[in-house]
Amino acid sequence: MHELNALLIIDVQNDFCPEGKLPVKDGDKVIPIINRIQNRFYRIIATQDWHPENHLSFAKNHPGKKVYDTIELNGIKQTLWPVHCVAGTEGARFHPGLNTNSVHLILRKGFNPQIDSYSAFMENDKKTHTGLANYLRELNINKVYLCGLATDYCVFYSALDAVKLGFETYLLIDACRGVDFPENSINNALTTMRRRNIKIINSHEL
Repeated sequence: MHELNALLIIDVQNDFCPEGKLPVKDGDKVIPIINRIQNRFYRIIATQDWHPENHLSFAKNHPGKKVYDTIELNGIKQTLWPVHCVAGTEGARFHPGLNTNSVHLILRKGFNPQIDSYSAFMENDKKTHTGLANYLRELNINKVYLCGLATDYCVFYSALDAVKLGFETYLLIDACRGVDFPENSINNALTTMRRRNIKIINSHEL
């Protein structure tokens, strides 16, 4: 019997891997590690960015703006991204190398065109819950391990929300890759996570 823990596989999707629309450097290198460790977990949850074409985080939906510009969107600071992970497209699918046979729950986020969703637990307004916290609590799970893409965005915000919501939270550092935009954002994210009592470990420490 596993202890009551959960693995959160964050956004291991084609568009975030090499050749994708918003590639994370070496994003596909996390896949063999994630596949290898899945049998250590009581529950496995995989998230997908699942955006409509008219999502307001896409630079193309703001004439005169370009990718990586920052705007204010409904009172929230928003980085503008290239079009990526559009619902139902090949880019939004899980990378074909990722073993999803053991995944218990697929959680899709970012489908409200007015607001981005980095975290698996909450949209960027910090008010709208995805339901993941309640799902875990109903199963008496209080320990979560995060891996996937990207260290300094969706993994980072998911980890911060996990610990804030009362879960014992671990980051599997070798099973994550980051964007590092702006420069040093990976290191800054790791520093913040350590400060918030998120434990940063390697997969071989499981």
